[in-house]
Amino acid sequence: MKIQKVAGALGAEIHGVDLRQPLSSSLAQEIRQVLLDNLVIFFRDQDLSPAQFMQFAQAMGEPIEYPFVKGLEGFPNIIEVKKLEHERSNFGGVWHSDTTYLEEPPMGSMLLAREIPPYGGDTLFANQYLAWDTLSDTMKHMLRPLKGISSSAKADVSKTREDRLKSDAKDGAPTQFQAVHPVMRTHPETQRPALYVNTAHTAGIEGMTSEESAPLLHFLFEHQIKPEFTCRFNWQPNSLAFWDNRCAMHNPVNDYHGFRRIMHRITLKGDRPA
Repeated sequence: MKIQKVAGALGAEIHGVDLRQPLSSSLAQEIRQVLLDNLVIFFRDQDLSPAQFMQFAQAMGEPIEYPFVKGLEGFPNIIEVKKLEHERSNFGGVWHSDTTYLEEPPMGSMLLAREIPPYGGDTLFANQYLAWDTLSDTMKHMLRPLKGISSSAKADVSKTREDRLKSDAKDGAPTQFQAVHPVMRTHPETQRPALYVNTAHTAGIEGMTSEESAPLLHFLFEHQIKPEFTCRFNWQPNSLAFWDNRCAMHNPVNDYHGFRRIMHRITLKGDRPA
């Protein structure tokens, strides 16, 4: 196994591992450590069947269902993330941490490229340890006791789901989720503090009026995606990305109108942020 960092802030490509084969417990542990060290990891040339993709996910954690979109036939924990030629919005096309509107947001997510456009469709990632660490001591002191209110119904991100809900909506899913989480969460494995708000889902701050919380959240949303906190991944067919949702955000770039982009995604169970 060879590890190649892709940016100063976060991200590493792992070479020399064939994910079509079952992982030994020691290799699985090594890969998980690379994830903890780099927040997002990437693999190239992994032509995985759904069963093989699920096998890798199970070696990394506990796959769970996504709340709004139904999974593949026979694989309810694998959803298609796609944008078709005639569509203008891309699924989740705004900076976010996955499903922070759940009481227990996921530990991480995996994305496997099935069809990619001839250009564009990269994904950006941002290091939320750095976002927290670079705040002033005064700002940190103010933020530590605060809790953000996450909602699945914020307008910008709801719009990105519309095409998929028309074609792939899960039967009986609730129309809205809401949860309250610390603005600063402590990573349960590394014990490092991370900023834990995001423009897609954080709708307010508990105990504040919207007029009071809006300028503070606006500042945090801008701060947490500074270029020096980010990396950018250029997809190729059969590329796989695996990110730690507890300390990294992501944003799929919507710059390929008129072309298809089809990915398979697995989400892994997390715990309640603290």
